[in-house]
Amino acid sequence: MNNEIILTVNESFGLETTEKNISQQLAERINHLIINDFNRLVQILYRADISEKKLMALLQENKEEDAGKLIAALFIERQSEKIRSRQEHRRDQNDIPEEERW
Repeated sequence: MNNEIILTVNESFGLETTEKNISQQLAERINHLIINDFNRLVQILYRADISEKKLMALLQENKEEDAGKLIAALFIERQSEKIRSRQEHRRDQNDIPEEERW
């Protein structure tokens, strides 16, 4: 797993996880927020640009699953997408001649 994802998870959720236990600790923290501070969870997911429609569909389709685990996987997936997008954008920047860059 990318160190940037671990850093983002730790910063967003106030954790000190490692790659080894990130999914489990993140799921536990999300379940804690669902019960104790749902507004904060919503705020974190909004800042992370998690699709509300995608989240609701995922939870609806997997009613018997642990919501914390589902949301954790979705959060990690979204962070991976952002990293890939930034890397592609950097590559695109490299294709622009130096004199045409801003």
